[in-house]
Amino acid sequence: MISAAGFIILGLSGMFERFVRLIPPGIASGLLAGILLQFGISAFGGAQVDPLLVVVLFVAYVLLRRFTSRYAIVGILVVGLLYLIGMGQVDFGNIQLAVASPVFVAPEFSLNALLGVALPLFMITLTGQYMPGMLVLRNDGFKTSANPILTVTGIGSLLTAPFGSHAFNVAAITAAICTRKDAHEDASKRYIAGIACGIFYTVIGIFGVTLAALFLILPATFIATLAGLALLGTIGGSLAGALTEPKGRETALITFLATAANVTLLGVGGAFWGLVAGLTAHLLIHGKFHKKQLRLSGVKQAENKQEA
Repeated sequence: MISAAGFIILGLSGMFERFVRLIPPGIASGLLAGILLQFGISAFGGAQVDPLLVVVLFVAYVLLRRFTSRYAIVGILVVGLLYLIGMGQVDFGNIQLAVASPVFVAPEFSLNALLGVALPLFMITLTGQYMPGMLVLRNDGFKTSANPILTVTGIGSLLTAPFGSHAFNVAAITAAICTRKDAHEDASKRYIAGIACGIFYTVIGIFGVTLAALFLILPATFIATLAGLALLGTIGGSLAGALTEPKGRETALITFLATAANVTLLGVGGAFWGLVAGLTAHLLIHGKFHKKQLRLSGVKQAENKQEA
């Protein structure tokens, strides 16, 4: 609840929106590509465990991308399930529909909870989800202000936190999938993908117990390969956006590599440190703010001399 209150305050103050506007597009694209890289690698890394499954999913994906790009992921999901059933690798006989019900937990405030839960949750959600999520929207041409998004999601998180649904936020990966051309050629109609995701998430949440049981019986290789193939287009688009501008190519690459390394320091994940590395490199290499300050300083000195 305290973390949610922090997002509400941040949204009302407008500070986050001003910061997001300062981030160059290349660095934003490099940040997202670095976050998603591990998913792409996992799409093929499973070949060491079950090479035939990975080959089947990969070939199905390539063929479906050629003939029906929009439904390629749904297609390989169906193909993969049919393969697993045919090979006898899964048995859905014990899966039963079970409805999840919310359980109220009375909040207990303490200094330890503030420092050990609320503050890390606030920082991780801000740097790992809100930041790349808003940068995805910017890069895909959506200029929506971050202020109302932070405020509304913060209020939603505040209301649902006592029922276990904390950190209600802009999901970076979902935003990346829903705002690109694969969702709809017409950018003004891509909101349909967001609504569809919301409906599916609601259904999944209601039957969360069943979903958990389903994930336990599905091979990890199948899940990882499916997720990685689903994000190939997003990863490719992010890399293309990161390397488009020659001047900012090196700093975007630094952001990408530093984020992909996923180093956790002081309890903060790789997305934050990748962004820090990229922005630091950008300022030191290009020095836009420094040069501007020098020019302003030089103009003031010249004016002072003239007045003297």
